[in-house]
Amino acid sequence: MIRPYLPLNNLRAFEAAARHLSFTNASIELRVTPAALSHQVKALEERLGLALFHRLPRGLALTDEGRALLPVLSRSLDEVAAVIERLTGSSRAVLSVGVVGTFAVGWLLPRLDSFRAVHPDIDLRLSTNNNRVDLAEEGLDLAIRFGDGAWHGTTADPIMAAPVTPLCAAALLERLNQPADLLSCTLFRSYRADDWTRWFAAAGLQAPVLRGPVFDSSRLMVDAALEGLGVALAPASMFARELDLGRLVRPFDIEADIGSYWLTYLKSRTPTPEMTTFSDWLRDAASEPPR
Repeated sequence: MIRPYLPLNNLRAFEAAARHLSFTNASIELRVTPAALSHQVKALEERLGLALFHRLPRGLALTDEGRALLPVLSRSLDEVAAVIERLTGSSRAVLSVGVVGTFAVGWLLPRLDSFRAVHPDIDLRLSTNNNRVDLAEEGLDLAIRFGDGAWHGTTADPIMAAPVTPLCAAALLERLNQPADLLSCTLFRSYRADDWTRWFAAAGLQAPVLRGPVFDSSRLMVDAALEGLGVALAPASMFARELDLGRLVRPFDIEADIGSYWLTYLKSRTPTPEMTTFSDWLRDAASEPPR
């Protein structure tokens, strides 16, 4: 079979732009100008006779052809890098993990040093998301998500429960003597419409009609609460640092179980040794007493 000649720089430019869905961010990673990177992607599209991106007013979106090419190309580049590292005597296996942002900042990052100390041979590459992730399209080995564990075509192993509870700035605490006092506060909402309904039910109260701001990240929601702008409903376990410092307070012990954190991978994917190593470490670390 005659293979078409495809310049490596063009392929790397496409792969980076597809991961970031941004020519600007990809150009920063590859240390070229956005114009040069855009030209490389355009040259690849012309050589293939295919459009790989939809150019949108506020970014990029992959075409069907681009979505098909990305995971294959990402794996291939990782495999090439792994072989080169082995040949040069500095073999480090690459493991790509997508992580919901709240878990990444609130739990995983403080523990990464312990993983690196035990497994220095694994090059862990993290990307954060707001719980919306496509393992195949993004070329990820694993993804840590929040929910009920039911994702189509995906194996999900439980990491830890994460019941939610009201969290607010210390200045609001004196106004909150009982759960009913929340009815007069601005209550921040997530993309899950029934979070507050379930918490108020656990408190034995009827939920009010909610009109507070909607956030797609618990981390961002709690940041707004720290500014005294309202009350967040989020997992206290992900904000232990802020609670320990007294910047954030938990006015009530009542919790609502709306989901857990899960480690996921495609059912069609045979776990690599690195995937198993990370999974085992994560399970062991999650079983340790809270710090």
